[in-house]
Amino acid sequence: MRAIALDDESRVAEVRRLAMNKARAIGFMETEVGRVAIVATELATNLLKHARQGEILVSVVDDGDGAGVECLALDRGPGIPDVAVSMRDGHSTAGSAGSGLGAIARQSHVLDIYSSHTHGSALLARVYKGDPASSPRKPTPLTGVVCLPIAGEEACGDAWSVKRTPAGLCVMVVDGLGHGPLAATASHAAVMAFEASEGAPSPELMQRLHTALRPTRGAAASVAALPADSGAIAFVGVGNVAGAVVTATETKRMVSHNGTLGHALKTVKPFTYPAQGEILVVLASDGLGTAWSLDSYPGLRLRHPSLIAGVLYRDFSRRRDDVTVLVARRLAA
Repeated sequence: MRAIALDDESRVAEVRRLAMNKARAIGFMETEVGRVAIVATELATNLLKHARQGEILVSVVDDGDGAGVECLALDRGPGIPDVAVSMRDGHSTAGSAGSGLGAIARQSHVLDIYSSHTHGSALLARVYKGDPASSPRKPTPLTGVVCLPIAGEEACGDAWSVKRTPAGLCVMVVDGLGHGPLAATASHAAVMAFEASEGAPSPELMQRLHTALRPTRGAAASVAALPADSGAIAFVGVGNVAGAVVTATETKRMVSHNGTLGHALKTVKPFTYPAQGEILVVLASDGLGTAWSLDSYPGLRLRHPSLIAGVLYRDFSRRRDDVTVLVARRLAA
């Protein structure tokens, strides 16, 4: 994932080039690359017109329906007064042709928007191969992630992984000590060990990660299992990767153990958190502040997981470390 700060029109071309390069890297045809270019350009242009400054995050995603390009446009502007009206061609509040959101919707396979006058706007667009008008609707994925290095670094010291099992989802976020290439090496080793295991939160899993990380500078990591039924969430963490279970009525912070995988690991045990029906699990490295609550964002809990992760990153990133926010959803039975 790459982030581009938008504060003048010269950055629009940079956003467009980045998105097009991502599309070509995963084998998009030129017509499909053109769709990505339109989406990226309109997102960036609309952000500047209406909010004057903000940020665009661009990444390649693969949620089981094939690879695609994801663009997240994040701002703290005045918000969109009426999203439905703004989607109509010809509607404009900035003196333009008013085709921006409509064009994004036509060229995207997935579009989700969250906007309020107190928090600004967040727009998510995903483009896959094929014509959106004739392609079957993509199901909303159960996970979404923002994962970015500290400013000035190419390598991200954070990493994440999602395992789908017959029992449900297992998700992990790992934070290599420090940042840069050595931290990235540690995180990569943890991801490889996690993906080679059953993935379920357990003392054995954390010992396996601990062994894999011994040749590295070490890391913090947390793992959560979301059973497909209405069973309890299982969680085990070592270090400062935070976890939370979000329901319609409360947010439960999950408990991690002290230590550093690869260097100092005491006896650990998983914790369980009863949760019924549709819930979210949020895992975040310490690049994200801990004071967040979705209670301040009416309706956000029900939106696309990537959109939720983007809003949390926008409003609570510390901006002085690598940052990862992983949002996983368990649907109601």
